Amino acid sequence: MQLRFWLLTVAALLLAGVTAALGQWQWQRASAKRAAQAALLLQQGLAPLDVQELLQLSPAQLHASMHRPLRLQGRWLAQQTLFLDNRQMQGKPGFYVLTPLRLQQADGRLTEQAIWVQRGWVARDFQERTRLPQIPSPSAVVSVQARLALPPARLYEFAQAAPQAGERIRQNFDEQLLQPAAGVTFLPLLALQVDAAADGLQRSWAAPDSGVDKHLAYAMQWFGLSLLVVILYAWFQWIRPWWRYKRGNDA
Repeated sequence: MQLRFWLLTVAALLLAGVTAALGQWQWQRASAKRAAQAALLLQQGLAPLDVQELLQLSPAQLHASMHRPLRLQGRWLAQQTLFLDNRQMQGKPGFYVLTPLRLQQADGRLTEQAIWVQRGWVARDFQERTRLPQIPSPSAVVSVQARLALPPARLYEFAQAAPQAGERIRQNFDEQLLQPAAGVTFLPLLALQVDAAADGLQRSWAAPDSGVDKHLAYAMQWFGLSLLVVILYAWFQWIRPWWRYKRGNDA
C-alpha cells in the first residue's frame, strides 16, 4: 500500500511538473510574439524610407526594418513579371503578381539595384489555366507606396514541378530570383505594395498573425491539465481516503 502511494505521488509530481513547464514555455512564446507584434507596429508607424535611405541599409538593417513603409520610385521590369499560383484573397483562388522595380534616385538616375514588388492579387482564368491577365506596367517612372516584407509563404510543391527558366507561373518565390539578372542586383526582401494604383489588382493584404492568442490558449490548456493532476491526486490520495476513514470511525 505504501509503495503504491509513493509511486502515484512521484507520477503525479512528474506529470504536474511537466505540464506546468510546458504551460510556462507556451506563455513565454506568447510574450515573445507579443514583443514581436509591438516591434511590427512600431516599424509600421515610422516615416517611409525613400530609395536613397533604403539602399544605404545593410542586409541586417533591412531585416531589422521589416514592415517599415517605403516610398519608391523606379521603372518596372515588366518582362520579368511572375504569377504565384494557388494564392487566395478574400477566399478566392488566383495569382499573386510580382514584378521587379528598378530603383531610381531622387536626381533621376536609375540605379543598378532592384526590388521585387508584390503588387497585388488577380483572379485566374478557370477555363484556361495558362492564360495570364494583362497587368498594366507603364514604361515611365512610377511611384510605389509599399512596406518591407518577406516573400509569400511557401506552398507544397512537387519535385517534378520545379520552375524552368523564363516560366511566368510559379508555385513559390525561390531564392534564385534574388540572384543578379538583367544587369541589376536585387535587394534580399520584397516590397508589399499598398497604394491604390490603377492596375486592376486587389491589395486586401491580411495583417500579419502574431500567434499570441494561439500560444496563450496552449498555455491555458497545459496549466489546466497541471491543475487537474493536482486536484485528482489530492482527491484520490488524501481527501477520499480521509473521508472514508472518517465515515468508518463515525459508524
